[in-house]
Amino acid sequence: MKVLYIGGTGTISSASVAESVRQGQDVHVLNRGRTAGRRPLPDGVTTIEADVEDAESLRRALGGATFDSVVNFLSFGAKDAAAAVDLLAGRTSQYIHISSASIYHKPVRQVPFVESTTRRNPFLGYAREKIAAEDVLHRAYEERDFPATIVRPSHTYDDAHPPLPGDWTAWDRIARGDELVVPGDGTSLWTLTHARDFAVGLVGLIGNWQAIGEDFHITSNEALTWNEIYDIVGRTEGTPARLLHLPSELLPVVAPDWFWSDLIVGDLQHSAVFDNSKIKRFVPAFNPTTTWSEGARRLRDHRAAHAEQTRPDAATDAVLGRLVEGHRAAAAALAALAP
Repeated sequence: MKVLYIGGTGTISSASVAESVRQGQDVHVLNRGRTAGRRPLPDGVTTIEADVEDAESLRRALGGATFDSVVNFLSFGAKDAAAAVDLLAGRTSQYIHISSASIYHKPVRQVPFVESTTRRNPFLGYAREKIAAEDVLHRAYEERDFPATIVRPSHTYDDAHPPLPGDWTAWDRIARGDELVVPGDGTSLWTLTHARDFAVGLVGLIGNWQAIGEDFHITSNEALTWNEIYDIVGRTEGTPARLLHLPSELLPVVAPDWFWSDLIVGDLQHSAVFDNSKIKRFVPAFNPTTTWSEGARRLRDHRAAHAEQTRPDAATDAVLGRLVEGHRAAAAALAALAP
């Protein structure tokens, strides 16, 4: 099975490349060839350098090559999806587009999410772009027989990348006993998926011809509240998590410059629970085994072994501290209104 990954050194794409190699596939990876902050590729992978935003650069790099399957981690909106169809029509027997589970209806009306759950997210531009890309691919499949499969990851992490707003800085605040703001009351349910579990599902779709024309989310079966997620970090580090709660809508007010503010309002504050029956029917080997308790221990061990790469970021710590002060100011204002 000859497979091309567009992207391949990120959190979930690197795990998928490794799983493809493990399964004996002939793996090619196309990206810009930059190594800073990226995970190394396994031995045996053929690399192709090109600018994924330059159609002519891609055509030159690919030449006359064809692939059994192409997996694209670097397509985001309708323009990207249309360019992929134009570039890859006739070159591949299957095109796997990496979308996002953030597209499911917000506010949440019913859980668990299934693949046919209405797609609508008026709060998050990223989700709307992913919906537009899916629409292009659905039309290409229906009108041009373009062999698209759509995959929707949810919040996926690996041993080097904690799934917390604020990343290692948030982890460090818990470990050192500082207060940390949790959006809302912390009781919405959230699903965290380890990248190695996701990779089993994704790679099981490669060359799975019945998956063409289908949509899949691939997530863990474990759903936890955000309070539990942070509490497990605290227990893992041996320091109780000191959690404060602030309405999610205040985040863009207190921290408008913070990347996570819009993401929390548009996605993370809502419950995300998934029915994985479909991916399990198509990929019987898919059986997520990494609980968040185990994942947190793996992250702790990685942090201990890579102190330089996991140090807190001063600018992020300042934002998180600002949120703590925002919580105190809100609490003081409410106290002043009390009779």
